[in-house]
Amino acid sequence: MQREITEKCPLLDNSGSVMNPGWCRRNLYDYNIEKHSVSIMRLKEWDFYQISNGEIMVQINFFNISLATCATFGFVDLKTGRKFDTMSVQLFTPHKNRLNKNGDRENYLYYKRGKTTIEFDVTEERHRLKFEGVCKGKKVSADFTCERLPNHESITIAIPFKEKGHFFYTNKINCLSTEGSVRYGDERFEFSKENTYTVLDWGRGIWPYKNMWYWANGTAKTDGKIFGFELTWGFGDTSNASETALFYDGVCHKISNVHLENDPEINNRWMDEWHFISDDGRLDLTMKPFYDNYSNMMPLNLLGMRTHQVHGLWNGAVILDNGTKLKIENMYAFCEKVYNKW
Repeated sequence: MQREITEKCPLLDNSGSVMNPGWCRRNLYDYNIEKHSVSIMRLKEWDFYQISNGEIMVQINFFNISLATCATFGFVDLKTGRKFDTMSVQLFTPHKNRLNKNGDRENYLYYKRGKTTIEFDVTEERHRLKFEGVCKGKKVSADFTCERLPNHESITIAIPFKEKGHFFYTNKINCLSTEGSVRYGDERFEFSKENTYTVLDWGRGIWPYKNMWYWANGTAKTDGKIFGFELTWGFGDTSNASETALFYDGVCHKISNVHLENDPEINNRWMDEWHFISDDGRLDLTMKPFYDNYSNMMPLNLLGMRTHQVHGLWNGAVILDNGTKLKIENMYAFCEKVYNKW
């Protein structure tokens, strides 16, 4: 069942549970987090931007997981594997630095701590992203402008976990044409909106301690129009909504649950082809990997995240709501498998 929310409604009821589980094309939920029924130390909020032109990927993230607030920047050369990153941490912030209530509407975020500054300025037309910090003794700065399409649709889902008072509330906005630059010491990297796209992973939630998910996302030009997809599964109770959708020329086309033909973790086959299939037959895509952005930030397997974010070229076909079949050829995108404990 895919339950579409078409009118504004509260996120939580008086017991702290998701009142109307479902999905929407624009974020229609009122984030009434004051209704939470689980310790605020379990609350997580984040605005995560990933920018890439298929050769270089930049991640700019601001999150508050109550135990800490972090402003992070990461740079990865997907062809050579070169990386540099930096992070500013402020500990124990359950009542500080709370993030905006709706990332799909106009909002503004500014945070400065030490030598790190992060700024997100969001309007109906664009997302302006700025970051300044220091990495390995060198100054790093980034400035990006991410353009929205007219009446830009995305996908929001609000779903519960089986544990009482736990929920997953997220909005993925991709298909953002992007231009900008990164400076690192004496180096400068330019990004053109002709081949650079951004996805915003905007999320709020109270999760169980232990989780696993798959997340795949990508944007490209197809038949002269901007096409993208959002595929997330393995996380929360998806009986009312799955975070799976196609986007074409600014319009969201909802599809059913998606799964992989084979789990790449079995026999450590991360660099073999990944075959994605939707239950309704509207998505059949294969990714040929070229880079695994692996990170393990889970010491002693007790706390943190372990991620295989695999980047590759995608081929196959998808079907829009009106029956139009789009052929996908050598589209750059990624899929990650993440284990999370915190």
